[in-house]
Amino acid sequence: MTIGPGSYGKLACLGAGNPVSLSTEVGLGLPVTYGFCAVSALVSFSSGPFLKDAVMTDTLNLSHLIDGERVDVSRPTESHNPSNTNEIVARTPDGGQAEVDAAVAAAKGAFPAWSEASPEVRSDILDRAGTLVMERREQLGRLLAREEGKTLTEGIGETVRAGRILKYFAGEALRRHGQNLDSVRPGVEIQTYRQAVGVYGLITPWNFPIAIPAWKAAPALAFGNTVVMKPAGPTPATASALADILVEAGLPKGVFNMVIGRGGVGQAIVDHPDVDGLSFTGSQGVGAGVALGAIKRQARVQLEMGGKNPLIVLDDADLDRAVMVALDGSFFATGQRCTASSRLIVTDAIHDRFVAALAEKVAALRVGDALDPNTQMGPAVSEAQMETSYKYIDIAREAGGRIVTGGERLKLANPGWYVQPTLIADTDPSMRINAEEVFGPVASTIRVKDYEEALAVANSTEFGLSAGIVTTSLKYARDFQRRARAGMTMVNLATAGVDYHVPFGGSKSSSYGGREQGFAAVEFYTQTKTAYSWS
Repeated sequence: MTIGPGSYGKLACLGAGNPVSLSTEVGLGLPVTYGFCAVSALVSFSSGPFLKDAVMTDTLNLSHLIDGERVDVSRPTESHNPSNTNEIVARTPDGGQAEVDAAVAAAKGAFPAWSEASPEVRSDILDRAGTLVMERREQLGRLLAREEGKTLTEGIGETVRAGRILKYFAGEALRRHGQNLDSVRPGVEIQTYRQAVGVYGLITPWNFPIAIPAWKAAPALAFGNTVVMKPAGPTPATASALADILVEAGLPKGVFNMVIGRGGVGQAIVDHPDVDGLSFTGSQGVGAGVALGAIKRQARVQLEMGGKNPLIVLDDADLDRAVMVALDGSFFATGQRCTASSRLIVTDAIHDRFVAALAEKVAALRVGDALDPNTQMGPAVSEAQMETSYKYIDIAREAGGRIVTGGERLKLANPGWYVQPTLIADTDPSMRINAEEVFGPVASTIRVKDYEEALAVANSTEFGLSAGIVTTSLKYARDFQRRARAGMTMVNLATAGVDYHVPFGGSKSSSYGGREQGFAAVEFYTQTKTAYSWS
C-alpha cells in the first residue's frame, strides 16, 4: 500500500498527561529523554511538506527538490526496511546530469539575495527548522529506524542531534566576525571580514541520515551559501524529510536543493563548474575521486573518510568502565559509525578478564527489529553491508583469530540484514581485521605488554579519526592525548561519542581539508576578504 499526498495519520501519545519515557545514552555524547507515541498510519511527502501530525509506516514516494519545488519524476528504484526486507520504505527517482544542472542553476540564482540577506533572516530560519525537527523527533526517529536500521531510541537521539545542530548554527549565523587592524602605513586602516563562497555540493552518507545532512547544510546556509545535496542511496527518505522541514521553515526557493540518485549524481555535482565547494563523507576510494575532481577545477573540498579506531585498555583501568566503553563504541548503532572502536588494544594483566567480561555483554545484546522496544542492536543498513561484516569475520578466523562470541548468521522472525555482534580475540596488528574498516558490529582484541606498545599499535594504521584510552593514570591519559595520531582523542569514553559544537575530523587518511562542525565550520564555508582604506 502506498500512502499519497494528503493522506493523514493520527499520532496518539501513550499515557496522555503522563507520557511513557526513557532515558538512555545514545552514543551521541549526551543522555536524552523521549516520550513514546503510538502511530496509526503514515504519509508520503512526495510533493509537499512533511506533515507534522503524521508518521510514516508505509511506502513513500520521493522526488527531487529543485528551486523550491518537488519535481514529479518516475521512481525506478526502491529502498527496503533492513529489519524486514519484505517492506518497501520508499520508491525513489534516479537523478542524473539534467537534474543536477537544474539544481545548481537554482542554487546559483538564489545565492546573491541569500548571501546578502540579514544574518538574522538566516538565523531565524535555521532556528525554526531546528524547532520543527525536535518537535517531530518521534516521527522522524521512527522513519530513520525503519529506513536505516538504528534502534528507535538511537533514531530519535540522532534526530534531536540534528535539531540541536540547526539551532547551534542559527546562533553562528549572527557571529560571522572580522577584525580591524592598523596598517604599517600611516592613515591606512585594514579590515578583514568573512563572506559566503557560493554553491556547495554536499554528498552525505547513510549511517547518520539526518544528523550529517544537518551538520553539512546548517553551516553552509548559516554563512550565506546555497546548497545542492545528494543523500545516500539507502536512506533518501530521512534526508527528504529534513529537506521539507527546511522549506517549511522558510528557506527561499533555490537556496536548498536535493537530487536523489546513484553515484552518477554525486559525480555530476563534483564535476559541475558552478559548484564552488564540496563536502563529502564516505569511503576512501570515492573520497579520493571527489578530491581529484575538486582540485582539477580549484573548488574547495572537505572529506571525511572513516577510521579504524583504537581503544586502549590499560592494566589500571576500571574493568566495568572499560567494558561499557568498549561495548558502546564497538557495537551500538550496529557498529556503523566511522568513529566506532574496532580495535581493542589491551595490556597483558587485564586482557583475559576484559575479554571474558566484554564477551558476556556482547553475547547478551538483543538483536532485532529496529522498532521493537526490546531491541538493543538493529540490522545492518543493507545486504551488502551485512555481507561485508561476515566476510571480515571469515577473514579473521582464517588468519588465526579466535571467535569469542558471535560470528554466526542470524535468522529472525522477519527477513532482515542482521549481523550477530562478534568479538574476535588472539589477533595481531598485521591482520586485515585490524587494518581495514569493517563498518559493522565486529571488534577485535590485540594483546600488548605495556602502554608504549599499545600506543605504537594504535598509531600503526593509515587511519586517524578517533582514538581512546581507558586508564586511571593521569600520566598516561595526558601522554595519550598528545601522542595519539588521531583528530579526536577520548579518555575513559567511547571513541564514538562526539559533541556538535566543537570541531570534528581526523588525521592521516581519515580526513582531508577543513574541519566539520562547531566553531571550525566557518573556515570551510566562508572566505576571508581583506579591505584597505585611507582617509
